[in-house]
Amino acid sequence: MNIKELTEYIVLSIVRDKDNVTVNVEQMADKLTTVNIFVTDSDLGMLIGKSGKVANAIRTVIQAAGYANNKKNIKINIDKNN
Repeated sequence: MNIKELTEYIVLSIVRDKDNVTVNVEQMADKLTTVNIFVTDSDLGMLIGKSGKVANAIRTVIQAAGYANNKKNIKINIDKNN
């Protein structure tokens, strides 16, 4: 399972509006991988969690998967859809 599939699996298991979830993975030139997660405004709070605990847990799991795939630098952005 790659980073994008894992991120989609985790996010889709948390949010209510599964049709409006977008996950983009961008490989930058300086070995940085950026994972952008876009959800609806109503699901944003649920995905971030109280004091950011859910977001931090997602970051931990995705970064651990990145280390397993030799991707050391992973940045995760969570935002709402436009």
